[in-house]
Parts: sequence; structure tokens; C-alpha cells
Amino acid sequence: MADLKTRRPDNAPGKFYVDSTCIDCQLCQDLAPNNFACNEEEEYHYVSRQPRTADELAQVVDALESCPSRCIGDDGDATPSGE
Repeated sequence: MADLKTRRPDNAPGKFYVDSTCIDCQLCQDLAPNNFACNEEEEYHYVSRQPRTADELAQVVDALESCPSRCIGDDGDATPSGE
């Protein structure tokens, strides 16, 4: 389970995040390409943009539920990102 205390600093502000346990498998970016990106220097993924549509939200939730290292978190804040 993702830990908010180890949230990566390059995550977009908002509800979803990736923590320091990411193994850079790229599954999140494959499932939700509009919302995840890779930090290639340090070899991990992060939330590049919070979901803006119902489809994007479903894709991010799918990525969260499918993540093999359980590094994608949902801090429970239901406030829209406003992006």
C-alpha cells in the first residue's frame, strides 16, 4: 500500500500519487497514459496530471489496483484537481 509520507515530489497536486516504492514497471503509464509519466533520470513513474474526466479516473483507478508494487496511492481527498 502506498505511503503518503514517501510521496514523490514530482506528483501533480491532488488526490492520486506515486510513492518511493515504484519499481518503474511502466504499467501505470500503459493503463493511464494521460496521467502518469516517467522520471527517466531516477527511473520511477509519477502522477503527471490528476484525472480530469470519468474515463481518466477509471484508468487511474485501474492502474492503482493493478500496480505490482502497490506504490500508487489515493489520499482520499475528493476535491477536483482544477487543472
